[in-house]
Amino acid sequence: MVDESIDSAFARFNTIITSLKALDEGYSSKNYVRKFLRALHPKWRAKVTSMEESKELTSLSLNELIGNLKVYEMIIKKDSEIVKAKGERRSLALKAKKESSDEECSTSKSEYEEYAMASHRETRTKQHSYGVLERELKKMMKDVRREHVL
Repeated sequence: MVDESIDSAFARFNTIITSLKALDEGYSSKNYVRKFLRALHPKWRAKVTSMEESKELTSLSLNELIGNLKVYEMIIKKDSEIVKAKGERRSLALKAKKESSDEECSTSKSEYEEYAMASHRETRTKQHSYGVLERELKKMMKDVRREHVL
């Protein structure tokens, strides 16, 4: 099985070994090691290959093999936790960045709106001032005409 631990795989294997011994069909320790390695799920293939290439299988007992595989299993588990944690941090970072980007957009939008409103107020103020100046100018011109007429 894919998610089966080394302990549970060894427990199943041990049941088989015990049954074989009860039938007087025992194998050498070396054969048990080879058979157990062959029965492992393909996800263990890299470890099995490295052990086979290191030539330590001839002197390795079944208990030593199980200990070795348990250590490797813990390393794999730790590595997958690290990868998973990095993935979560990355997604949190992307989420935070997206929220920040959304805030920047809304900030930019509100800044733009404030600028537009200020510009509009300034334009209206200028228009008002021009209107006031225009009225004052008209009054002055009327006064000047009166003075000339008089």
